[in-house]
Order: sequence, then structure tokens, then C-alpha cells
Amino acid sequence: MRRFSREQFQCCRLGLFLILATSVSVSYAFEKKIANIYTYKSTSGITSFSDIEPLDVDFSRYRFDCYACEVDSLIDWRKATLYLQPYKNDINKAALKYDIDPAFVRAVIHAESHFNPQAVSKQGAQGLMQLMPATAKELGVRNSLSAQQNIKGGVKHLARLLRKYKGDNKLASAAYNAGEGAVKRHGGIPPYKETQVYVERVGILHQRYGRFSHLNK
Repeated sequence: MRRFSREQFQCCRLGLFLILATSVSVSYAFEKKIANIYTYKSTSGITSFSDIEPLDVDFSRYRFDCYACEVDSLIDWRKATLYLQPYKNDINKAALKYDIDPAFVRAVIHAESHFNPQAVSKQGAQGLMQLMPATAKELGVRNSLSAQQNIKGGVKHLARLLRKYKGDNKLASAAYNAGEGAVKRHGGIPPYKETQVYVERVGILHQRYGRFSHLNK
């Protein structure tokens, strides 16, 4: 039987540890990638959310990631399909009320939820403009999965950010994505890759939706 020296044994043990660590890391990344959020109605009719697949009830599965935040996205944002008609009246009405460009609103909705009114993030953000529960409450939104309420609240929030940053769309987008605290700490767009690609893509979408503004009046 072959005998190993102490040094050889330690090398083998280190190699096994590295293989094991890599396996766990890959497994975690894969699990993180395929994680799901489930929504279902309780017996009392209340909408509930869970990261565990519900048993014995009808449920729906939703994507949980910010649509435009995927760093390695293969989408060509300069050619991606635009959504000019969905929620047209609600967007225009809210944009007019809060004095904001409806094309910018549409760009944010596209970036946040891809116009899915039932989108729910892993962090709990909900609806077309992905409002966090606390933010929604401050904005007077009682049901974030109501497209009309979500748009009204999201536009109000976006308009406030634009006023705060003196009309700077990039800073408003960065704050909408990463939070006002992050923008303040970093003195501008935070050095988070996800936020940086988000701001860039919102800008591209805003420009593209802006070309069709005459069709959305």
C-alpha cells in the first residue's frame, strides 16, 4: 500500500477543501439564481408572499430580480421592444400631476418590472414601479399590486427625487435604485455595478420612449 508523506497529505487535503468550497459556491450561486417568490391567497382572501412553494393552494411564481439590474444581461437595450400602450392613461395622468416626463416614468417601469404589475422582488418591492412596503405606505399606496395606485405612488416618489437632484435624471435613477443614502455617501451615482448599469439602461429607455412622446398624449 502506498504511503503519503505529511506534506503530500496536506496538499491533498487542501485540494479537496478547494474543490468542496468551489462546489458549495457554485451551488449557492445557482440556488440564488433560481430562487423564486410565490404569491397566493389565504382562506380569508388575503394576498400573501413566500419564498417556499405553498402547499394545497393555488399560487403564482414571480421573477424577483430588478429587470434592468442584471449586470451580464444579454438584452440589447437600444433595440428591445418598447411598451407604448400599457397603462398609458395612468402614466400620463400621474406624470402631468407631478410635472414629470411620462417617457421617464415609462423607462423606470420598464427597467423595474418590465411592465409586470404583479412583480414582487426578493426584498419585498412590489408592482410596476417596485415600491417597498414602507415607501408605499409613506406615499399613500394601499395596494402596490394595483397598477393605478402603484403608478401614482411611484411617480410621486420619482418626482420628489427629481426635485431633490435638481432635474438630474441619472441621480434620480440612482437614488430610486440604490437609495438616497447611497447617493449621498458616494457624492453621486454609487459604485455599485448593478446601479450603474441600471442608470445607463434607464437613460437609454428614456431616450427611446421620448421619441414616441407624441403618440402617448
